[in-house]
Amino acid sequence: MNDTEIGMEAARRGAAILLRYWEQLDREDADLKSRNDWVSTADRESEAAIVSFLREQRPDDGILAEEGGAAESKSGRIWIIDPLDGTSNYLQHYPAWCVSIGVRTGTEMTTGVIYEPLRDLFFTAEKGAGAFRNGERIHVSDQAKVEGAFLATGFPFRAQQFVSTYVKIFEDVIRIAKGVRRAGSAALDLAYTAAGIFDGFFEIHLAPWDVAAGSLLVTEAGGVMSDFSGGQRWLPRGNVVGAPPGVHEELLRMFARHVTEDDLERRERYRGLDTP
Repeated sequence: MNDTEIGMEAARRGAAILLRYWEQLDREDADLKSRNDWVSTADRESEAAIVSFLREQRPDDGILAEEGGAAESKSGRIWIIDPLDGTSNYLQHYPAWCVSIGVRTGTEMTTGVIYEPLRDLFFTAEKGAGAFRNGERIHVSDQAKVEGAFLATGFPFRAQQFVSTYVKIFEDVIRIAKGVRRAGSAALDLAYTAAGIFDGFFEIHLAPWDVAAGSLLVTEAGGVMSDFSGGQRWLPRGNVVGAPPGVHEELLRMFARHVTEDDLERRERYRGLDTP
């Protein structure tokens, strides 16, 4: 099996556990990792199933997983895993959640798999080979500007020192966009951007496993991924903009009125916080 096939099978195994627990768990069944950030038995068991399969198939590859699964890389390749993106949605029985698995080879994302179990939808991408939804090629929308765009976002609930800055950006965006949605799963937001459902996505302070797979979907579907200043620090820093080229360019100009990536980094260091 190639990496995409392995990622898909790993996602299926994790999803089988999530589906078994679906609508059986509530927030009372979960633990609080940090403010507004939950983890449940479903997350942990899904990750264990995914990691076990990947270690069988790619024993020399590294693993970076949200709930603590880790392994050193002997091959220069790392599997970046979110066994349940959208845990709060899952625990509230809100049907917007997924499994996200990406492969980073050296400094580049080379494989991305996002699986939406409730609709049995696979979003997949390989570096240089395009992006697909259940085997059908997908492409970002042809939207050229923020005016009239249908956008996705996420609130910086894990980094509330950025809320005031985010609100200023959000106010600018909603004045001219057709609509802005906050569904609560960054991985799905990026997959939907790659498929042309959303005309772009932005969020502050995400973790690598939130965006690793989705980032490749967006770029392989013809979009652009960057940090808030147009650079490539989005994976370690977690400040993400993904959109068709015209929308992406205009969003960056709007953000620059309020903040730069260097501003965000300085503010985080001042507070003594670790980057994701």
